[in-house]
Amino acid sequence: MALQFDEKPSGTAPPSTRAYERLEDDKDWNPKMDDVEVSSREINAGTAISRHEKAYERPDPVTDLKQRLTLWDPNYPEDKRESMMLDSSSVDDAEIFSIKEDEDSPYPEVRAAVHNYDEDVPANTFRAWAIGMTLVVVGASMNTLFSLRSPSIGLGALVAQIIAWPLGHGWAKVMPTRQFNTFGLKWSLNPGPFNIKEHSIIVVMASVSFSAAYATDILLAQIAFYKQDFGILFQLMLVISTQSVGYGIAGMMRKFLVYPAAMIWPGNLVSVTLMNAMYENSAKKDPTVFGGSIARYRWFGYVCAGAFVYYFIPGFLAQFLSVFAFATWIAPNNPVVNQMFGGTTGLSLIPITFDWTQISGFIGSPLIPPWFAIGNTLIGVVVFYIIGASALHYTGTWSAQFLPMSDSATYDNTGSSYNVTRILTPEFRLDLAAYKAYSPLFLSTTFAMSYGLSFAAIASLVVYTYLNHGKQIWQQFRNSTKEEPDIHMKMMQKYIEAPTWWYMSLFAVMVALSLITVLAFPTNLTWWTFLLALGISFAFSLPIGIIQAITNTQIGLNVLTEFIFGYIQPGRPLALMIFKTYGYITMSQALGFVSDLKFGHYMKIPPRTMFMAQVVATTFSCFIQVAVLNFALTNIKDVCTPHQPEHFTCPGGRVFFSASVIWGLIGPARIFSPGQVYSGLFWFFLVGTIAPIIFYFAARKWPKSPIKYLMAPLLFGGAASIPPATPLNYLSWGIVGYVFQKYIRTKYFGWWSRLNYLTSSGLDLGLALSTLFIFFAFTMGNIEAPNWWGNTIVSATMDAQDTAVQATVAAGEHFGPVVW
Repeated sequence: MALQFDEKPSGTAPPSTRAYERLEDDKDWNPKMDDVEVSSREINAGTAISRHEKAYERPDPVTDLKQRLTLWDPNYPEDKRESMMLDSSSVDDAEIFSIKEDEDSPYPEVRAAVHNYDEDVPANTFRAWAIGMTLVVVGASMNTLFSLRSPSIGLGALVAQIIAWPLGHGWAKVMPTRQFNTFGLKWSLNPGPFNIKEHSIIVVMASVSFSAAYATDILLAQIAFYKQDFGILFQLMLVISTQSVGYGIAGMMRKFLVYPAAMIWPGNLVSVTLMNAMYENSAKKDPTVFGGSIARYRWFGYVCAGAFVYYFIPGFLAQFLSVFAFATWIAPNNPVVNQMFGGTTGLSLIPITFDWTQISGFIGSPLIPPWFAIGNTLIGVVVFYIIGASALHYTGTWSAQFLPMSDSATYDNTGSSYNVTRILTPEFRLDLAAYKAYSPLFLSTTFAMSYGLSFAAIASLVVYTYLNHGKQIWQQFRNSTKEEPDIHMKMMQKYIEAPTWWYMSLFAVMVALSLITVLAFPTNLTWWTFLLALGISFAFSLPIGIIQAITNTQIGLNVLTEFIFGYIQPGRPLALMIFKTYGYITMSQALGFVSDLKFGHYMKIPPRTMFMAQVVATTFSCFIQVAVLNFALTNIKDVCTPHQPEHFTCPGGRVFFSASVIWGLIGPARIFSPGQVYSGLFWFFLVGTIAPIIFYFAARKWPKSPIKYLMAPLLFGGAASIPPATPLNYLSWGIVGYVFQKYIRTKYFGWWSRLNYLTSSGLDLGLALSTLFIFFAFTMGNIEAPNWWGNTIVSATMDAQDTAVQATVAAGEHFGPVVW
């Protein structure tokens, strides 16, 4: 969008912002403009005049924001000391330090990361598209290829953010500045210095395209394991439709999950902080805090370099530092010791690790979520996995004495891995007679607990959202056009919004493409179950989105979708995989798109440019991923076999295949229904329904107590990655989270607001680059880690070997029920 400015005089005493006149086009690729500043007092006056008739009934934006939250907003600071400290310790341009609270975000996290002014630079440039699409090709192809490998390795959007910086600035130095006119469209190979908005567009393209599409695991399970191939057209239609149908939901969720200031999306603040640090020219230094005397981007570089070098120690040279389960080294063959203190398949009662991979690998950086979210998750881990799982396991519930404490495998009634081939017909359907002659399905204690907690999380999510956000959602639905915007929304109003009909048109096209995909090919998925899957995604997008926007934690729907389809249409494994993808990934993709829209909101990217960047990059990456997948399946010898020499064993496709057999073949009726082994887990639905009601009324009775910070969906679903994650991952994550998000944030808020998110970015990027280096330099070159005690002990315990069971059965005997 081309922009021009109103010629208004600058204010002196008040802080300054910029006022804009909206133009009716969106051509922001070659603007020529001059900055004209006006005072925030003038803007506020204009707002007051235009709304004077409602001034007596509408409070100011910050007060209104607090009042609209029905009970509490856990991210809103109770102690104004934080806001005052932030005003004096922020690292941005000098004008930020004097801005009043109502002219900046009321949330300290956002104030620390996001500029409260807009930079007048082009975003929709040929340079941004060229670099962005090139990185889409590289990232999508590499991540698709290495998703077939175990362990998997991949490039994230953070890597693209770093790579784009030298590419963009190098482009600006060598490319000609000549301007072209194509059908009235003026553009240039080099519109000027590479800027922050171009960079942001590239990051958005990487964010929506780098991750391997969930549907590729369906294709792997179908082609490699079921030996069934519907052809390239089916593959493209399935991948494109599953990746893009969520855009319609994202468009509808904008007024609830993007525009409100309370929806802060903590994960975006890391990228925003790093982006702003990259383009700071005269950031104010703060010598009163550690690291405050150096530029923020230099701090990021130091942390990144340190993390890169350090990971060679726990990742290659001394691997015992990764899972420091010293009790299991003392008693490597004692099953109880390994179950209680093991960090791989145990409960890790002494959670010690010196490896950032263990701390952040399954859950993400602990420097991002607010402390109340970390605290809720830790409570859930301790109550349900440390105490609850221990009690269940050592009382012999579910024949636990014959099974591991914590892993994600499935077992038969002899304690061996469940052999699904024994219950399959040649048509890959359930052989009921063979099933009854073989064994019911058994799970490790934490695996079974995780299913129960998934039931509770879904039930609590619905009740929690209704009680704590129902009035807010309804008011926002009715008054979205009248709501007072915060400072970031005010600045975004100068850009023409991407109309809802764009999103809905794309949604209609993708729904039609999806129906053709599932009905024109023998998928065994009916039209009404497909619509049911979309309905599930749509219904849960808002409540799960609210939780994620506030806490940086997403509650998954994979178990719920498998559970529902397994009951209504059992015996259809391929249909179950597709149903789960449309029912779960549509929601997940929609919230991913919403998160990117919030990133664009923070970076002040024109909404129509954001829409085009997201849609084009997503669609283009689908073609890349399908092409790479077919290339790998055709050209890699023994691909997807357990002992493939280069480790291309297709772990994701194998898990999908197993899940389709368990849920689609055996079905939940034979696992959870009354009379079955795990029928007791149904009680978790009731627990999940009651808990948020108790917390809600308790918080009203004792409004100043910590009870108001309890969030039932997080208590039940915060540790959803267990297994394959272990309590070691969550407990160490929580300890580090306490140090940074509670202790340092409270006692050294100046350091936290300046460097916390940059520290997180540096640790993540350093680890990623070091992992890539070790993989390509050592693993691919068949260079083994040093052979000494510190590297051999990690695989010498029952915990590491997943053999820590208390009892075994004799040959010809079995445990569990006699009839199933």
